[in-house]
This record gives sequence, C-alpha cells and structure tokens, in this order.
Amino acid sequence: MKIFIISSKTFYKEIPKIKEFLEKSGNTVSLPNCFDTPETEEKYRKLGEKEHTQWKSEMIYHSLDVIKNNDAVLVLNLEKNGIKNYIGGATFLEMYDAFRLDKKIFMYNQIHKGLLKDEIIGFNPIIVNQNLDLIK
Repeated sequence: MKIFIISSKTFYKEIPKIKEFLEKSGNTVSLPNCFDTPETEEKYRKLGEKEHTQWKSEMIYHSLDVIKNNDAVLVLNLEKNGIKNYIGGATFLEMYDAFRLDKKIFMYNQIHKGLLKDEIIGFNPIIVNQNLDLIK
C-alpha cells in the first residue's frame, strides 16, 4: 500500500521510526510537505504575508496531488502543547481531501474530543491506537 504520513511539524521527529516500520511491512511511504526542511514555512512567513499566503496555497494543492497518488493517509495525532491527539488545520484539510478522494484514513491515536470531532468521525477513520500492524 502507498501511504502518505500527515501530521503537525511538531511530530516530524516521530516519523522516521514509523516510516521504517511501514516500509519493512511492504508499504511505500510519502513524507509530509517540507519534512526535510521544516523551517520553510517560517522563512516564507518572514518574507511577508503575500509570499507566505502564496506558499501556503501551493502546499495545500501539493498535498492534494500527493494524496491522489497514495492509497491511504496515516494521521499522526500526538500530544501538542498539552492537547492530547492533536490535529492541526492543515492535517484536517489533508484528511478531508483523503476522504473526498475515497482514500483510507488511518489515525495513530483516538480522535481528540474537540471542535472537529464530529467531522473527523464522518471521515470514518480507522483508529490503530499506535499499532501499525493494523494498517492493511
């Protein structure tokens, strides 16, 4: 299976071990936008609002293209700033795109009991509770 890992930049340090496990299980893994250069967004933010807005738009479209070329997404929803099972705006949009494209959506942890819980439930994700063996 071809799997696109999506998450907050805060969780990028967790991705290498997950990628390794998924690949050893026979999967092909696509990494998040700017995985190798997570400081890229801050660079564009410093250039100005127009540049940052244009870059952010390009990243949203790029993610859509990556999702189209994968079978599934794996949402890394870990704890961020005291919020358990955090999903940020960009990750939510990627989940929505995956849903609209009829891709499998795997979630690393349970759905956060926050503002977007009902919408995320509607995406019908497969909760793996950190058990990557369940990704099939």
